Amino acid sequence: MNVDRLRVLRALADRGTVAAAADALSMTPSAVSQQLKVLAREAGVALLEPDGRRVRLTAAGRALLPHADDVLAALDRASEEMASYRGSARGTVRLALFPSGAALLLPGVLGRLTEAGVDVDARDEDVPASAVPALLADYDVVLTHRDERAPSIASERVEVRSLMREPIDLVLPPGHPLAERDAVDIEDLADERWISVRGGFPVDDVLLSIATVTGVAPRVNLRINDFRLMEELVAHGHGIALMPRHASTHPGVTQRRLAGVRAARIYDLATRPRAAERPAVRAVVDAFAARVAEVTA
Repeated sequence: MNVDRLRVLRALADRGTVAAAADALSMTPSAVSQQLKVLAREAGVALLEPDGRRVRLTAAGRALLPHADDVLAALDRASEEMASYRGSARGTVRLALFPSGAALLLPGVLGRLTEAGVDVDARDEDVPASAVPALLADYDVVLTHRDERAPSIASERVEVRSLMREPIDLVLPPGHPLAERDAVDIEDLADERWISVRGGFPVDDVLLSIATVTGVAPRVNLRINDFRLMEELVAHGHGIALMPRHASTHPGVTQRRLAGVRAARIYDLATRPRAAERPAVRAVVDAFAARVAEVTA
């Protein structure tokens, strides 16, 4: 089977439609369809079937997909190894990170990778963990976060390394009565006004847990995914909030530990299976592990 056609198959699986796959590969939709027809003849079985006005992978197509991943990953590793014989850099790694995790880890990670001779093309991607598998169509490594009770997104096509657990604390404005306590019981939060992130992110998952325990739906007046803005609003008395411990930096707010609920988020690094066998990707994974060891020491 032709390698380029395996790449087209993977693009269709990643992007969901022939048109999107064609756009990602700088091809026309008709060329993508033709390549997939030829690949089906090479495989000797039907790889696609109608799905309304679109097409989807058959069982055989889904079975071929992990092998396509393996073949393309092996080619990436071979390319990097040949580059090392030419004396060139170890390669460029495409990296996506959620913003607060990037603020905590990325500067230290980049310092280590500069010494290792690895170039990083980094972008911030503020999406729920459920959206990470789709991001791996465009990135080699994705740093994501999830509520500690949420299942891992690991699958046949997504390899996950858990890096660290970060507690989520209560953030209170100046003079709030609960700020006098070392820890705040969730039962005492039923009547508060809240500032939270959008649904689907770890902080909001903890807020939902509080609602389950107290039986009172939290009054969320503002939904802000920028933690710095969230803290500024709390400092000015517009509500209370939950924030990851390392993300809280505003001198005008008070952090307090939550009692009566599990409140933390997990940092995960997601890659395609065997991607870390590439020296450049392995260097990125190792740099994150080293930086996390510093943060959690």
